[in-house]
Amino acid sequence: MTPVPLLQAEHISLQRKNHYLLRDVSLELYPGELLGLIGPNGAGKSILMQVLLGLLTADQGIIHLKGKALQQWSMQARSQEMAWVEQQGLINWPLPVERLVALGRIPHLPGWQRPREQDKQAIEQAMYTTDIQHLRQRDTSTLSGGERARVLMARALAAQPTILLADEPIAALDPRHQLQTMELLRTFAQQQRASLVVLHELSLAARYCDRLCLLQEGQLVASGGIAEVLTPKRLRQVYGVDCLVGYEGVPWIIPVKRVETHDT
Repeated sequence: MTPVPLLQAEHISLQRKNHYLLRDVSLELYPGELLGLIGPNGAGKSILMQVLLGLLTADQGIIHLKGKALQQWSMQARSQEMAWVEQQGLINWPLPVERLVALGRIPHLPGWQRPREQDKQAIEQAMYTTDIQHLRQRDTSTLSGGERARVLMARALAAQPTILLADEPIAALDPRHQLQTMELLRTFAQQQRASLVVLHELSLAARYCDRLCLLQEGQLVASGGIAEVLTPKRLRQVYGVDCLVGYEGVPWIIPVKRVETHDT
């Protein structure tokens, strides 16, 4: 019996000034799954994430969250189910780190109620999971790019969502914290929840993701298992580079040569 997707997009299209940002994109995100969204710059990955979250409205198509049309969910209920780690997320207030992480609990607090014991536990667990406990009293305006990325991940985890969507969450991280974040996303998904993550690090996508969706110019050009999507021929066509690809032991993808446009 096929499981019901936690999140499903059907035939999503979005235009701006007669230009397709997304064109007939469909995908499913299942319980227990870490799904990678990959593609070159400008492929539409971040736009698709915003449509899935309901931050942008598609011109065509429909989004279902747990089998129910996204527009039928209240903003609060939607925020309890889905949390987002924004690409290069900005922190606009000079708050202590712990207070910023606590903002992730807002969808669960009725009115302006103060955090309860369960909220404090969720905040503490999120900081522990992202290795930022030592930063709890730091002013967020003093954080490095990598520290900021981990704090924003902690804020999303504090919401205890069913679905975690993360847009390039490891872009500013050192190798240790890149691996830690990918392991976190996979562990999160394995708890009968799900993670959807935008990645440019193809080797890490191949190592940690269960499936991949490959976008090019707003269209889904491949979707499926790692070896099915990340072929040398497809990487050449989509990224314009020749790559060495290996799946023995830990998967790896090494770009070795840029291909001129007329050669692809």
